[in-house]
Amino acid sequence: MSVARRSAGADTDEILGRLRALRARDAPTHGGRVLSYVYDSGRGELDELADAAASLARPLNGLDPTVFPSIAVMERDLVGFTRRVLHGGRSVVGSITSGGTESCLLAVKTARDLWRRAHPEGGRPRLLTSTNAHAAFQKAALLFDLDVDAVPCCENGAVRAADLVERMGDDVAMVVVSAPAYPSGVLDPIEEVAAAADDRGISCHVDACFGGFVLPWWPGLPRWDFRARGVTSMSADLHKFGYAPKGVSVLLHRGRRRHRAQFFATTRWAGYPVVNPTLLGSRSASPLAAAWAITQHLGERGYAELVGSIQRVAAAVRTAVDGIRGLSVMGEPTGPAMTLVADASAPPEQQVDPYHLADALVGRGWRIQHQPGRLQSDGVRIPHSAHLTFTPVLEQRITEFTDALRSASDSVRGRPRANARMLAAGLRALGYGEGGRVPGPAVSWRLLRLAGADAVPSGRPMAQLMALIEQLPPPVAEALLTELLARGSEPR
Repeated sequence: MSVARRSAGADTDEILGRLRALRARDAPTHGGRVLSYVYDSGRGELDELADAAASLARPLNGLDPTVFPSIAVMERDLVGFTRRVLHGGRSVVGSITSGGTESCLLAVKTARDLWRRAHPEGGRPRLLTSTNAHAAFQKAALLFDLDVDAVPCCENGAVRAADLVERMGDDVAMVVVSAPAYPSGVLDPIEEVAAAADDRGISCHVDACFGGFVLPWWPGLPRWDFRARGVTSMSADLHKFGYAPKGVSVLLHRGRRRHRAQFFATTRWAGYPVVNPTLLGSRSASPLAAAWAITQHLGERGYAELVGSIQRVAAAVRTAVDGIRGLSVMGEPTGPAMTLVADASAPPEQQVDPYHLADALVGRGWRIQHQPGRLQSDGVRIPHSAHLTFTPVLEQRITEFTDALRSASDSVRGRPRANARMLAAGLRALGYGEGGRVPGPAVSWRLLRLAGADAVPSGRPMAQLMALIEQLPPPVAEALLTELLARGSEPR
């Protein structure tokens, strides 16, 4: 294309044609074939409603609801709906954010600020979590200058309440528990931990970004939401099992004082007064409007029906896995997630490696998520695994999926797990990992190419890369993964 033609711009059909061609290379977002990242209700009318509502709100700016009062109304309705299903009383208030990460960041920032007010003598506060807590809390601690104290989990992904309680001290700004934990699907012992935090005057956040719009309708659960004494804040993502487009989440606080500590406000510049309840200033209202419309349409009864579908999917997959030799479910998951591991009780020649299983499923049209193993500070290793997120649409093709799961397991049973020890040893021999030394962009790219991961994976086998990530010190692994993602979006 000539410079003149490029500067003139392309016509509508050409632009949309290019975008369709690009989208054709993506994993499918509908139909349940990707068991992570996307959340398909299986109800086409919800997508149509979301598109129409998002379009109506597209020109709005969430920066100032006094100019666009529809934003305040939609936020009020969404906060009210979420408060009701999470059993918050009138004292529970909150905000709409751009997603789970922002909700978690703001929860930590709020707790830190309240801790600082209560500790004028200074010092650096501690964020108490488990190793199962979402990575967003590590990001929050880095951004807001807290120390992360990650309590090890059991091998099956569960965290013991006593292990968290015994680490509570005056320097803890907030303790985090998950409903459920994404890596394992296990519900943390929220009631016990929150009560202990309350006795010590410590903030307790329930990260329900994943389960917040599923667990309210899941039977037989202990108190895990605002019914539990000591829960001071909760996050729940509307763009997950609220079925709204990315990105929209809810952050709730018990009490106005806590909620107001989340805000940033200033009149100390030459422009208009700035008041931001979230990290962003200007905010798109399209995801907000889509989420508002969907909750208005579904109501609690509609969500309960969708959760019933997820329950049936989870039960069917559990039954299928229990019948697959060499494969097992890790721990006792609750809600819309399940984690698969090799059955350690089976002889090696009968085991199904979860990395190879995930790669084999790609060839059968399904995507599940590789999760590297982790050696914790107490020496207990959480095994490498494969994560599955269940959505209602999967019920429509559950037999197809379970058949694929059995077939893929049969095809990799007994195959030894990928081995990256030699490459990892070479990196250590070069001094990477010692004293925090990490490879730069050029060396990282060469190493990735040696590992066969010189492009952002799109359906490519990932067992070798994941095995390498497990073998490396975290700073080195993080440098390589950063390079992998950064190269993918660099102009060519």
